[in-house]
Amino acid sequence: MWQLFKDYFSFTKKERKGIFTVVAIIVLLSVLPRFFHLFVKDEPIDTGEFAAEIARLKSDSSTSKNNEEYYNDYTPSHKKEKALKKEAFYFDPNTASENDWIRLGIGKQTVQTIQKYLSKGGKFYKPQDIRKIYGLSESDAYRLIPYVNISKEKKEYSGSQNNFYQSKTFEKKDIIHLVDVNVADTPAFMALPGIGAVLSKRIISFREKLGGFSSVDQIAETYNLPDSTFQKIKKYLVFNSKAIKKININSATIDEMKAHPYINYSVANAIFQYRQQHGNFNSVDDLKKIMMINDQLFNKVSPYLSAE
Repeated sequence: MWQLFKDYFSFTKKERKGIFTVVAIIVLLSVLPRFFHLFVKDEPIDTGEFAAEIARLKSDSSTSKNNEEYYNDYTPSHKKEKALKKEAFYFDPNTASENDWIRLGIGKQTVQTIQKYLSKGGKFYKPQDIRKIYGLSESDAYRLIPYVNISKEKKEYSGSQNNFYQSKTFEKKDIIHLVDVNVADTPAFMALPGIGAVLSKRIISFREKLGGFSSVDQIAETYNLPDSTFQKIKKYLVFNSKAIKKININSATIDEMKAHPYINYSVANAIFQYRQQHGNFNSVDDLKKIMMINDQLFNKVSPYLSAE
């Protein structure tokens, strides 16, 4: 047993030197890090530059915030517009109070600009004049124009030679001419109360898509035209023109028919399929045979169709 132990754990001289060398290297590597500070000196850190950079960032942040507030006062952002509660009521921009403007959804900075303009003798003579207000966005201007109600100026005329004129006052009145809805251009529609450039273009665009108006009431279907505005202008609208562009239901394609605002794809396809199965229509009234076309739809679309 002793011989086996001796044979297993006995080393030659060369092996012992190798073992001592490896152990010495391990010990040296374990202890050496403790003495690094004796050979490597830490360089001092200058915190001044870091502090200066922090101060500059704080300054930039403050300036950016001030710029944003300045920008929002003069050109309201979408977030600010959402934060402002907007009401709609008739008002006179020449006499409206600061609180009235705020109720209408206008920022305080813009309201101060308006008040300063009025205090220096400025006046608004027609609804479209509010578009010139510095800081008032186009969307707010077009939203408010239909509600502008400017009081008419009264001029007093007095004459020393004729007492008849001494107590007379005359009210200035705007003359609004009747508008033929099928031939009027953009300026003609803009002359109507509450109608600006945008609404005027929309009315004409809708007329072109229809192929002409078949009644005055169709103006009310114009996109984003308030009913209150339509009721104000209705009395100035006339319908004398009969030049309505019609679609021939015996030859029109599905795409040509569905391009009309009153005809969607399903209705256009139903007309086309009925024509394919039964031949040409004898008259527009034959469309009533198609189940998809009820009386209400027929009455709306029939002025724009022909069976020639």
